[in-house]
Amino acid sequence: MTSEPVKDKESGVAADVVALAKVVAALRAENERLRHQASTAAVLERAKGLLMARSGCSATEAHEELARRARADGRTLTEECWIALGDIPQAAQPLFLPAQGVTDVPRVPDQCSPEPSRPATRRGPAPAAGRAGQVRESGTTSRTPSRTALLGDLSGALTGATCPQDVAERLLDHLAGPPVRADAVLLFSRTPHDALELAGHAGAGAAVAAQWRSVPPVGGIAALDAVRRGEAVWLEDPVQDAQRYHLIGQPPQKWRTRAWLPVTTGGRVTAALGVLRTVDAPFDEDVRELLRSVARLCAGSLRTGGARPGALRLNGRPGPSTRSGRSGTPEPSGWCASAARPARPGCPEGPEDSTAALVQAVLDVLPGPAVLLTPLRSPAGDVEDFRIDAAAPRSFDVAGRRGRQLVGLRVLECYPTVAGADAWQGYLRTLTTGTPYEGEPFTYEEVVAGLPQRSTYSVRAAKLGDALVVTWTGHGDIARQQALLADLQRLGNLGWTDWNLVTGAITWSPQVHAVLDRDPESGPLPLDAFPGDVLPEDAPDFTRARRQLLSTGARVDHLVRITTRGGVRHLRVVAEAVPDAHGTPVEVHGFVQDVTAQRTAELALTESRQAVLAQRDVLRAERTVAARLQHALLPLPEQSLNLGDLRVGVAYLPSHDDLNVGGDWYSALEMPGGGMLFAVGDVAGHGIDAVATMAQLRFTAKGMIVTGSSLTGALHRLNTLLLHTRDHHATATLVLGRYDPADRCLTWVHAGHPPPLLVRHGKAEFLSPPEGILLGATLQPSFGEAVCRIEPGDHLLLYTDGLVERPGEHLDEGLGRLARAAGTELSADGPGPLDTLLSRLLPDEQRDDVCLLDIHLPASA
Repeated sequence: MTSEPVKDKESGVAADVVALAKVVAALRAENERLRHQASTAAVLERAKGLLMARSGCSATEAHEELARRARADGRTLTEECWIALGDIPQAAQPLFLPAQGVTDVPRVPDQCSPEPSRPATRRGPAPAAGRAGQVRESGTTSRTPSRTALLGDLSGALTGATCPQDVAERLLDHLAGPPVRADAVLLFSRTPHDALELAGHAGAGAAVAAQWRSVPPVGGIAALDAVRRGEAVWLEDPVQDAQRYHLIGQPPQKWRTRAWLPVTTGGRVTAALGVLRTVDAPFDEDVRELLRSVARLCAGSLRTGGARPGALRLNGRPGPSTRSGRSGTPEPSGWCASAARPARPGCPEGPEDSTAALVQAVLDVLPGPAVLLTPLRSPAGDVEDFRIDAAAPRSFDVAGRRGRQLVGLRVLECYPTVAGADAWQGYLRTLTTGTPYEGEPFTYEEVVAGLPQRSTYSVRAAKLGDALVVTWTGHGDIARQQALLADLQRLGNLGWTDWNLVTGAITWSPQVHAVLDRDPESGPLPLDAFPGDVLPEDAPDFTRARRQLLSTGARVDHLVRITTRGGVRHLRVVAEAVPDAHGTPVEVHGFVQDVTAQRTAELALTESRQAVLAQRDVLRAERTVAARLQHALLPLPEQSLNLGDLRVGVAYLPSHDDLNVGGDWYSALEMPGGGMLFAVGDVAGHGIDAVATMAQLRFTAKGMIVTGSSLTGALHRLNTLLLHTRDHHATATLVLGRYDPADRCLTWVHAGHPPPLLVRHGKAEFLSPPEGILLGATLQPSFGEAVCRIEPGDHLLLYTDGLVERPGEHLDEGLGRLARAAGTELSADGPGPLDTLLSRLLPDEQRDDVCLLDIHLPASA
């Protein structure tokens, strides 16, 4: 470890500047060390991959073989790796490409001993074979490369791969030519749930990559079969293969032959290599053996990382969760990123420290936050910083990093304010003395959803070897959860209960006393007396439910009423029994909730509903009586009436309200002496009273006119009649007319009624009404008469307001609608089609009764 000299306090330099310089020097030295160790790790991985491809051994066996050779010949492991790489035939020897960021790794030497390091240039595309499928030698001729040359060149290419996407592209670069003639390469990683995630691809296209990005653990997938069985799957007949497997690509016959090979790292199949060809010929045995060696060579470059099962690392460098390869295609998130630690020379596991890995496995199952801190010491042995080498999943820091994202970070670099704090001094004492450090609670602030939140924590550090295991407990979380639970019980007006049937201990939450209206000083009730003074009518059912709970363990969810100081309360009691190994209940826990307000509202709603139904039955019976009475008093003709030279059409439509009968009425009769009487009226209100008033007006008006009373005199008498009925507030409207067939004139009066409508030659016009006010409005009304001559072909319409009135609409709009419809539907040839006219005028929901008279003088008269 190197460092830079800095001035101390005696030189006049400020202490913080000296401390900062020390940190910079330490970082520079650490950077140099990491660069050197990354270079060494890359050489080791390449040598291991070459041995694996040649002999078919595992990564561990390859490492042990290199270490055995080094010990036997008295050389270092790095020297032995260079010697192994120097055995590659010169024609196939590539220029070594170091790990990403490493630029000072030498070429492979010609002799057995390594030559001094010198800068190396980054190579271009692989020289051995390109997509054209031929090997170029000296720029003159082409030939098929030997298996040894191809594997040697591929070993060097894979050493420089930076991500799984890069691995796939380099594989296709070297396998596209003879003897494999590959057209596409797919690389799937195995997830912890035995599914597959597409990690890298080349030649398959973006559409295929998007479609096969994630493969669930189902049957009928060749790559999954290769991973599960640990054996290669050779697909050489598309028709038969399609019956067994889901074939990648559209159409499935795009690639005539396919090979799926397992990639084994650490004794476990962690990936699947797919080689897809348009070649319509089986894989010969030499090609199959070559592809098996390629899969083993991939295992030397792709090795299991510490992030999680199924994640892969490349040459000691973690593959990022989302990054772009050379083609710009993003890699799937299944290639997990985790922080790498420096490699230790000669360590079989590479960068992964065995102690840290073991601690990480323990921390992974902890429910709370914890980290492993490894001290970083100066050449003098002083602790300059701590590095996080393992972290529990629930660990976090102020920057929002959690779990494995903390691994590899340095404490003072990320949290400089810790320097000199009580926790820092406690860590140092624990390292020196081995006595665990228990810190005082401190306040920690973090931003959640844009809002600052403060929590209180306590830190504890314990020594583990030459490292520290640090845990911390959040006190604010417990207090917050308790506060939320109390708020929940208060807002829900409920509380939880617990009875231990063995020890007799009883535990209630404070809200139970409020629910039962009990004094907390009186203590909780035993189970056989819970929940208190139950009403006699509810006691048998509740006692039976409690007995079944204790005998059979049947869950209780019961409504019961109790008597309290504030009156009767409705409670919901929910409880269940916890049995022992023999099925005997040993504990009962549950909750009780005050549902008095809800039950009171439900009972009131039920009573209101019953009252409404009863009232509806009364109204329905009243309507039936009123409808029968109306039909008896106001019979409707089945066809138009012939009164002298007139033809009179009659229509009466009740409202769609099935509970009310209106007071609309009409009269059309021939009087002694040859005249005709016509009347249309409407009594305010509905029901039997309206029908009775209608009968009085109808028969009284007929009687007065028939006995010789004038029209205005009849209106005065009808007004007096309404004022002296039992209902002093009854009112009615009326239009009354007397037709003289000699001069074909209609003399008419009205009492607040809509004016008659005269239709002549297709033109509709309302008659100008004389003076008149509705009946029952005043003691001294004033009425006048008007005369209308009826000509052949004319229609004169008398109607009630239900025909023209609509809610929220001015009366003039309804009158205009009637005039337009009557001018269109009524002709001079005969009686008007009243059904057609009414269907045009009335809405779907008719809210009032309608009465209509069509007085027509035929054109032939």
